[in-house]
Amino acid sequence: MKTTIDLLQKHKELKVINTELDVYLEIPHVAYAEVKKGEEGKALLFTNVIDKKTGHKYEEPVLMNVFGSFKRCELLFGRKIESVADEITKLLHMKPPASFKEKLSMAGELFQLKNIFPKRLKSKGVCQEIIHLEQDIDLTKLPVLTTWEQDGGPFITMGQVYTQSLDGEMVNLGMYRLQVYDKNHLGMHWQIHKDSSHFFDQYQKAGKKMPVSIGIGGDPLYTWCATAPLPYGVNELLMYGLIKKKPAELVKSITTPLYIPKDVDYVIEGWVDPSELKIEGPFGDHTGYYTLEEPYPVLEVSAITMKHDRTFLATVVGKPPLEDKYMGWATGKIFFPLLKTTTPDLLDYHMPENAGFHNLILAKMQPLYKGHAKQFMHAFWGAGQMSFVKHAVFVDENAPSLENYEAFATYVLNRFTPKSMFITEGILDALDHSSPEALVGGKLGIDATSANKVEPPHLLGDEELLHKVQELIPDAVDLHQFMRRTNNPITVISVNKAKNAKEYFDALLPLSTNMRIVVFVDAQKNDVRNAYMLVWRVTNNIDALRDIYKSGLMIGVDGTNKNELDGFTRRWPDDVDCTMGVVNHLKNLGVWDLDEELFKKFQL
Repeated sequence: MKTTIDLLQKHKELKVINTELDVYLEIPHVAYAEVKKGEEGKALLFTNVIDKKTGHKYEEPVLMNVFGSFKRCELLFGRKIESVADEITKLLHMKPPASFKEKLSMAGELFQLKNIFPKRLKSKGVCQEIIHLEQDIDLTKLPVLTTWEQDGGPFITMGQVYTQSLDGEMVNLGMYRLQVYDKNHLGMHWQIHKDSSHFFDQYQKAGKKMPVSIGIGGDPLYTWCATAPLPYGVNELLMYGLIKKKPAELVKSITTPLYIPKDVDYVIEGWVDPSELKIEGPFGDHTGYYTLEEPYPVLEVSAITMKHDRTFLATVVGKPPLEDKYMGWATGKIFFPLLKTTTPDLLDYHMPENAGFHNLILAKMQPLYKGHAKQFMHAFWGAGQMSFVKHAVFVDENAPSLENYEAFATYVLNRFTPKSMFITEGILDALDHSSPEALVGGKLGIDATSANKVEPPHLLGDEELLHKVQELIPDAVDLHQFMRRTNNPITVISVNKAKNAKEYFDALLPLSTNMRIVVFVDAQKNDVRNAYMLVWRVTNNIDALRDIYKSGLMIGVDGTNKNELDGFTRRWPDDVDCTMGVVNHLKNLGVWDLDEELFKKFQL
């Protein structure tokens, strides 16, 4: 952490905040505002940290937003992100040498690979300079943040969770939010699709307690590796060695059999009793919504170890854009070669951060035959973490850059007809709140690889169209038309919802000559002219099987919050919003300097 802080300071990427700030809401709110500034934002080091509720002042500073820009990502990786992807591509395509010269070259490459394997040391690490056991264990002495007002408590958000299979043959490094219940218990939010959860099932069947060690801090790349979507059973720290050209050096935990990097700032060790579950949450998550209370396994802490000179690493999650935008960008670039092994005709892909990554993927491919894009959809929805993707749009090799959203949307909308859509059902991320049942729901694929000739509608102005819409739907409040130059303009209508959106769609059919794609959102908390946040809202809120309608060339999309009008029986979570009293206090302290336009744009 100290090396990281020095690196960030050297490149003028760090802002030090010496004002006394609370672990409850205040520090997270400042970090949340800072990351909204994009490349202008900085990593933040909070040096004067307090728990105002108890009056406890913490010795250590809190570091946040370390990955919060493209520049900082590459600084922390120590190299161009694309160069890592190139190495993986080279490894995947390594062929037997045909000559002595090639043999020498390959020998050199294979010799370098020895550095990717983690190295177990017999000595103790600096992460174990201070050891707390038994009565000395106290999680409340760590500056764990409570980020949002409705959160169930303080949560560790940058924990490296080290686990192993029952037989000890496989190890895993993952990142899961960790709720602090009391001095010696943590909630383990590993979702059922995660490797640690698969290990947990093994211990549960055997009736044995499961060892867990959690690292915080150290080289930030340990934390990124915890998010790496590697195949089941592959040690994520191999990525550390591949990137850094040196092995991660590990030491054994004090009270568990697990090995952790020697230079992390903190280690929390413990055992999970498979017979004990406890309510975890709610938690304002990276979807921009709260994930609701559910039972999860509990870690009973058996040791806390730490450095003398330590820094607590944390992040903040909520509405986009956030630090995970940049971490996800690096992940997407690096793991593209692995994705191509299952979809070799894939040319490029991109997951917009304002769709929460899993909610939308844009993909460019080389279509070779009729139905190829639909085959790709099945491949994506069956490939590791890609199986959680809800909505996918496929284009051919002639399409513009996937990150040029205006040009990309124009290309797709000029080729789109209702028959371009493919709707199916599959697994969903545990954080998804929109489907009728947890973990399973509708998925939408759009095949824009082939052009369809469609005549554009007869366009009206927003004001005139709104007047006609309100004659048919008195609940309509506002309206805006996007992409008017295309064959399929998108009309967003906000409503004070009193009916199921299908009834609104059917009522608008007399206007089918004037509209093509109609999206309904709630009037409350939505700006029909804010495309960035509308993508966030709609991709979060729809279940393709339930919420997409069609009649002729007209498509309806229900992006409203669901309730009994929709036959929705699950609890609908609240948006993650800043606490305005905290924001005003931070302004008075002079530590909140976010432009009001950005505050409004990102609907904080």
